[in-house]
Amino acid sequence: MSEITATYIVHDSKHNPEKKAEGIALGLTVGSWTDLPELDQQQLKKHKGRVVSVEGTGLDSNSETIATIKIAYPALNFSSDLPAILTTVFGKLSLDGKVKLVDLQFGDDLKKAFPGPRFGIDGIRNKLGVHDRPLLMSIFKGVIGRDLDFLLKQLKEQSLGGVDLIKDDEILFENELTPFEKRISLGRQVLEEVYEMTGHRTLYAANLTGRTSQLSDKARKASELGADALLFNVFAYGLDVLQELREDDEINIPIMAHPAVSGALTSADDYGFSHSLLLGKLLRYAGADFSLFPSPYGSVALEKQQALSIGASLTAEDQFKKSFPVPSAGIHPGMVPLLINDFGIDSVINAGGGVHGHPGGAQGGGKAFRQAIETVLQGKSLTEGAVAHKELKEALDLWGVAEVGAK
Repeated sequence: MSEITATYIVHDSKHNPEKKAEGIALGLTVGSWTDLPELDQQQLKKHKGRVVSVEGTGLDSNSETIATIKIAYPALNFSSDLPAILTTVFGKLSLDGKVKLVDLQFGDDLKKAFPGPRFGIDGIRNKLGVHDRPLLMSIFKGVIGRDLDFLLKQLKEQSLGGVDLIKDDEILFENELTPFEKRISLGRQVLEEVYEMTGHRTLYAANLTGRTSQLSDKARKASELGADALLFNVFAYGLDVLQELREDDEINIPIMAHPAVSGALTSADDYGFSHSLLLGKLLRYAGADFSLFPSPYGSVALEKQQALSIGASLTAEDQFKKSFPVPSAGIHPGMVPLLINDFGIDSVINAGGGVHGHPGGAQGGGKAFRQAIETVLQGKSLTEGAVAHKELKEALDLWGVAEVGAK
């Protein structure tokens, strides 16, 4: 029988996690069991939740028992979509005190209901013709209230610096100064000009926003206009909306998932979702080609093991294509050794101020990052690389070098 297995960390003041686990398994499926007549038990047995394991891990600061429990839910109980699954395994349970949903293991039959990334790591690399290094991404800065000329100048400077991907700010919504469709069509012209000049290909991700009912039409129009990729604030809309965008074959472009709002669901130690599940596995299954999340060493730092677990979930062996991990926030060229050491070559190095704040502007910032990546992959220190590269030296003079193993 097909099922989904949920792993939780629970805190139990009654010190009987086995009983608590059985209560969850029943409460989220058939409701009760021992009081049911035998005929009802026979009829409902195939719908009953099953406790797979219970492992105690000690006491918390309030002397409550901490336990890791696994419960399997029959797929007969829910339709094969994420809203139904999340309501089944964590709906009312999420309101029941200290419970954190750590992981979901999907049965093979259930996995068939999900698309995974359309392009994934290999597909994005093929679009760019870059296969032997981390990709470099930058972000527009200070474009709110500015016109298209301002945005397009930034776009060109970043591309000339050797940046592979450029994304909108997640708070850049539809507006009169920089309309969505014009950003795409004019941005495409600018990037084609840079490509003809330099041979370097840059992809631009425009922020897909608006009412949920309008998103698919807007995304199809973006695809018609030749958009390279879409940025999407998935947790403001919902994972199922992301999946519908991915499954629409008329929207044949990569999707970049932004983590905005996710902190409300993942940040508490004892409540909500694990980072690896929400920003890793579920985004990947629903169809994100990229997942942005806080790096362990930037300005909005995520605890290191949590950040690494997201990257591992996005790139673990599975039937789905792998998604690009994009550790973000407060990144500068001196952090490149850390990023490559921790997240490997199959990742995206993403920077805003670390590109735009360079003494040589966005072009100099992009060059400094590319020089740092080249230096690290040659097995050299950034200090050695700075001897040969002016932009990298300027970046290191400004921001310094983060040692591998930090934090």
